[in-house]
Amino acid sequence: MPLVVGLDERFGWTPALSLPLKVSSLVIIIAGFAISSYALVENRFFSGVARIQTDRGHHVVSSGPYARVRHPGYAGGLLTYVATSLFLDSLWAYLPVVVLMVLLVIRTGLEDRTLQAELAGYRDYASRVRFRLLPGVW
Repeated sequence: MPLVVGLDERFGWTPALSLPLKVSSLVIIIAGFAISSYALVENRFFSGVARIQTDRGHHVVSSGPYARVRHPGYAGGLLTYVATSLFLDSLWAYLPVVVLMVLLVIRTGLEDRTLQAELAGYRDYASRVRFRLLPGVW
């Protein structure tokens, strides 16, 4: 995304976006970071690697943002990625963002499958909290 934003700026592919749109995108970026940070603070098992941390007494966390979606860290990241392109005046940056979103959805599905298969209580949690990333969507 930074490469596409830089090329967009250099060659002027996207006209300057309005200030209200940029301010709105900044608010969304901050919200995305807040959601991801809240997920990180709420879940001491939060990790960049999907693994069951039996050595640390890994259990299902269903409080805080995990009461609404099963993967709030990724949900916050998606918000941040989507809004960053607008904030940086680059509509072309949505090309890598769409690829990143697809990869994140795939990773979320794989991680969810692993947790359901290997983490005690996760299937029950998944039946209570239906949505993985976006409430009402998926």
